[in-house]
Amino acid sequence: MSEKRMPVLFIGHGSPMNAIEENEFSQTWQTLGEALPYPKAILSISAHWETPSTQVTGMAAPKTIHDFYGFPRELNEMQYPAPGSPELAKRVIQLLGSERVSTDQRWGLDHGTWSVLARMYPQADIPVVQLSLGQTREGQFHYDLGKELLSLRDEGVLILGSGNVVHNLGMADPGGEAFPWAIEFDQQVKECIEKKDHHPLIHFQQMGRSALLSINSAEHYLPLLYILALQQPDEEVTFYCEKIFWGSLSMRCVQFG
Repeated sequence: MSEKRMPVLFIGHGSPMNAIEENEFSQTWQTLGEALPYPKAILSISAHWETPSTQVTGMAAPKTIHDFYGFPRELNEMQYPAPGSPELAKRVIQLLGSERVSTDQRWGLDHGTWSVLARMYPQADIPVVQLSLGQTREGQFHYDLGKELLSLRDEGVLILGSGNVVHNLGMADPGGEAFPWAIEFDQQVKECIEKKDHHPLIHFQQMGRSALLSINSAEHYLPLLYILALQQPDEEVTFYCEKIFWGSLSMRCVQFG
């Protein structure tokens, strides 16, 4: 058990180009990696791994998945050779129950995970395990699952959610200003988090038009619910990268602890 409980982190990961570009987002992630307690292992919940039922990667050497197209050769050839952790996978199954989560031996690390970790921990020497998003739009399911991971924080594991609070690529406008509905929802999320009022965020479908436009495809939002579930009553929140990118993509990052 760690002497100090590990923080938990949600990263608005945006474009995979952040893995190789020097910008305010990648520089912030690098600074976070330097400032956080060094984890024994990382459990990542990425927007880019959805499965019919919840799974956890159990291989010793996860592959780097290039789950995108139309990007430079440098990005497509980039590798993040972090080890896996069959031990952490077994621990996750122990906490969540074998009836709710199973081991996967095929997936690896998708760009929601490695594009962020390449900046936070460029040595790729920390074991990394991914937890999939079981394909449900029920926020309460994901939030409740997240709560049961709490003891990992006392075992030196950094739990990382990777997605975007606002993610509507269909309305993206490169170089354009942030849409009013994107600003509105991003601010609503911030205010709820500051008040420790998670109920509206769990039931996001009831938050109105700005939420429906911002979470038009929920997989980028759901990782946030796992991180919210892990906030403890005495923990303050820190926000980073409070910016709307391409008009409809929030880069907001959230840290508890």
